[in-house]
Amino acid sequence: MDAAQQEATARARELQRNWYGEPLGALFRRLIDDLGLNQARLAGVLGLSAPMLSQLMSGQRAKIGNPAVVQRVQLLQDLAGQVADGSVSAAEATERMDEIKKSQGGSVLSNATQTTTSSGAPTVKRVVREIQSLLRSVSAAGDIIDAADSLAPSHPELAEFLRVYGAGRTSDAVTHYQAHQN
Repeated sequence: MDAAQQEATARARELQRNWYGEPLGALFRRLIDDLGLNQARLAGVLGLSAPMLSQLMSGQRAKIGNPAVVQRVQLLQDLAGQVADGSVSAAEATERMDEIKKSQGGSVLSNATQTTTSSGAPTVKRVVREIQSLLRSVSAAGDIIDAADSLAPSHPELAEFLRVYGAGRTSDAVTHYQAHQN
């Protein structure tokens, strides 16, 4: 790989970090490990071709163009968390992956797919991810930051919200939310 290709790959991974909270290679490898998949099965569940998945993982492509695929990624992340905490068995996970594969997408704020606490309320992380997904579905992180900068003089709270939730990492947004609850 020459210097220009390395630079393009690094840029794509940085864009992925801004859009999805981390490079897609790391995210997809974690899903593969957590759910016991291989790349071909992951591609099938997501509704991507194997070459497209490979290009996203390697940084040859930066963005997932189909919002339904982005939503399936989120559903798989939630499922992996449920498998990890033991609330979903491996057999159940396989069934759920088949359902996810068939899903057509829809609203990123769909109540039917929310991870909830024992009281039935959505988890903070789930709400933060939905907000991020919604913001990132309409604009890139750099554009969100530009909008925040424009709003800062007259609406500093909104500007901070956009920076943290629209262009920041999920973990930082969760910490921000929790710090501002008191």
